Amino acid sequence: MSTTKQKNKPLFILMLNMFIGMVGIGLIIPVLPAFLTEFGASGQAMGYLVAAFGLTQFAFSPIVGELSDKYGRKMMIVLGLFTFGVSQWIFGVATEMWMLYASRLLGGAGAACMIPPMLAYVADITTEEKRAKGLGLLGAAMSLGFVIGPGIGGFLAEYGVRFPFYIAAAVAGISTVISLLFLPETLTKELQMKARASEKKRESMITQFILSFKAPYLMLLILIFTLTFGLANFEAIFGLFVDQKYGFTPKDISIIITVGALLGTLIQAVVIDRLVQRFGEEKIVNISFVLSAVSLLLMVLPGNFWSILAITLLFFAATSLLRPAINTLLSKMAGDEQGFVAGMNNAYMSLGNIIGPSIAGILYDVNIHLPYMFGAVILFGSVILSVGWSKRRARKQPSTAAI
Repeated sequence: MSTTKQKNKPLFILMLNMFIGMVGIGLIIPVLPAFLTEFGASGQAMGYLVAAFGLTQFAFSPIVGELSDKYGRKMMIVLGLFTFGVSQWIFGVATEMWMLYASRLLGGAGAACMIPPMLAYVADITTEEKRAKGLGLLGAAMSLGFVIGPGIGGFLAEYGVRFPFYIAAAVAGISTVISLLFLPETLTKELQMKARASEKKRESMITQFILSFKAPYLMLLILIFTLTFGLANFEAIFGLFVDQKYGFTPKDISIIITVGALLGTLIQAVVIDRLVQRFGEEKIVNISFVLSAVSLLLMVLPGNFWSILAITLLFFAATSLLRPAINTLLSKMAGDEQGFVAGMNNAYMSLGNIIGPSIAGILYDVNIHLPYMFGAVILFGSVILSVGWSKRRARKQPSTAAI
């Protein structure tokens, strides 16, 4: 039908934008060490550069979510793409360390401007029944972009260590123009004016966090944090871990990560909607947290290439089910606060991306198994929290409980 085509077109543009953003984030991974060698910087500086991105993404996410309610999703998405493109260009032309920090801080702000409005946009154009599918497709674009990013960065670096950033800036610029010309606005002027006229004053980030602590969907935000923590914890030291423990080559690591991420992408694009329809979001969340925790524990056992590949596939499959399932529950509970909830969603995710790798690196220096053991504890704790929350919710709303 024509209506379906009209809805699919903006969703495709959103997926393209998300893909480009994640590619830009991912391509820095293989290039950053060479960059820092140029500047004579230490490993500590590398950690600070990674954290800088998450810091501004965390700080701006709640603000952007609210602004997208007041001024429209499209404006914030276009601004985010443009800002992200500028950040990549600055990184490419940088001659001083402060320029690298400025680029990463700006890039985090750009990501904050993109992701929350995209999540809210999907909620605007989908029914509750189709929302899991829409968020799954967006999540698939996110996963695919992030896993392809490092590969693209490594390939483009053959033409010069700065070249990947010029390409990322150019592609972000093209996506900005496409969104500006072809992405329709989902919020009517009436809804935007209503949000602007609201007596609710714009709260500070700290105040918004306090408000989120009182929200009925707080547990879902906590689960977003623990999920992101577990993912970041797994990915941050994976290469170091399998290199030290098994002597895996870069090619071995690339195959494992790529196959695992492609499986996750396939699950989010094709499988999640059917599973939600059959089992409901809450049951999927609980089971997926168990599987992801078990997979982290299996990582510390003796193994070989094929066992590590199988464990990684299990981990990526489980975590790929988690994000769209939690996001769907959040969206259903958000009501007319889609922008605010999407902003807080991204803020909690950013915290996980900052804290997860930091703790993983500290624990890795103590014992290479500790990061995965600690990650498993966090994910098993998430199961307990999630099941308890589901039971309390079922008691309060017995007729509408998902399980």
